[in-house]
Amino acid sequence: MVRTEELRRPAPAALTILALAAVYYGSARIGLLEQVVVAGAVVTPLWPPTGIALSGLLLLGLWIWPGIVIGTILVLATLTRPDLAGIGVVIGNTLAPVCACLMLRRVGFHVALDRLRDGVALVALGAFAGMLISATLGSGTQVLTGALPAGDFWRTWVAWWVGDAMGVLVITPLVLAFRALRWPRDIAAYRWAEGAALAVASVVVPFVAVRSELSLLFLVFPLIIWAALRFQLPGAAPCVLLVSVLAISAATGRTGPFEGQSLLEAMVNLQALNASAALTALLLSAIVTEQRAIRRKIEQACRELAEVVDHLAPGESRRRWPPDSDKG
Repeated sequence: MVRTEELRRPAPAALTILALAAVYYGSARIGLLEQVVVAGAVVTPLWPPTGIALSGLLLLGLWIWPGIVIGTILVLATLTRPDLAGIGVVIGNTLAPVCACLMLRRVGFHVALDRLRDGVALVALGAFAGMLISATLGSGTQVLTGALPAGDFWRTWVAWWVGDAMGVLVITPLVLAFRALRWPRDIAAYRWAEGAALAVASVVVPFVAVRSELSLLFLVFPLIIWAALRFQLPGAAPCVLLVSVLAISAATGRTGPFEGQSLLEAMVNLQALNASAALTALLLSAIVTEQRAIRRKIEQACRELAEVVDHLAPGESRRRWPPDSDKG
C-alpha cells in the first residue's frame, strides 16, 4: 500500500509540469502572431512565456522548471529544426526565469505585490536583470553556431531582451493579481458602475489612440492611473495588457501613429510606450496597496488601544479628544 502511494505521488507533479508546458506553448503561439524579424532572428515585442514561466516559479516553486524546458522545445520545434543554437535558447529561456525567481526570493519578494519594494524588485530583478540571461545565451549561441552574423548580435540581443522583459512586466503582474482575486461582497452600486465605465474606456481609449494618425498614445496614461488608483493591480494589469496588444498590432502593421516609421523607429516607440505603461501600473498600484495596508494596520491598532482604555477606564475611549479648553 505504501509503495502504491509513493508511485502515485509524482503524478500530480507531472501533470502540473505538463500543464505549465502547455500554457507556455500556447502563450508563445499567441506572442508569435505579432513577430518581427531582426537580422534574420525571429523576435517578438512582447514574449508572454517569460511572464508565464516566472509566475509559475513564484507561485508553485522551482521544481516546475522542466515545464519551461518542454514548452521551449515545443515552440522551437514549430519554428526551426533542432540544432546547437536551439539548445542555447532552451537553456537561456529556462535559466532566465529561474534566476529571476531566485533573486526575487532573495530580497523577500511578496507575490501579492502589496509593497512598493515588490514592484521595484519585479522590474529591476525579474524583468531587467533576469532576462539578460535569455537574451545573451539566445543571441550568443546563434552567433557561435553561425546562424547569426556577429555584426547583428547587439540588435538581436536588444530586441530579445526587451521582448522577454516586457513579457515579465505585462504578464507576471496580471497572473499574480488574478491569482489572489476574490469576488467582492456587498460592493456599492457606484463601484460596479465605475468598473463598467473603466472596462469600456479600456477598450475605446487605446483603440482610438493606436488607430489615429495623430500622436494620441499619451491618452492611455490617465486611463492606467485611474485603474491603478481605484482598482489597484487587478484593474490596472488588464488595461496594460490591452494597451500593449493594440499598440503592438499597430506598430508591426505601421498604422496609426507608427505609420511611415522604420522597423527600428516603430519598435523603439512601441517599447517606450509599453514599458512606461507597465511601470506606471505596477508601481502606482503597489504604492496604493501599501498605503491602504498601512491605514488598516493603524485603524486596527487604534481599535485595540481603545479596547485597552475601555478595560482600564470604562467609557474613557468614547470621550471627545482633545477635550474642550476651559472657557474663562
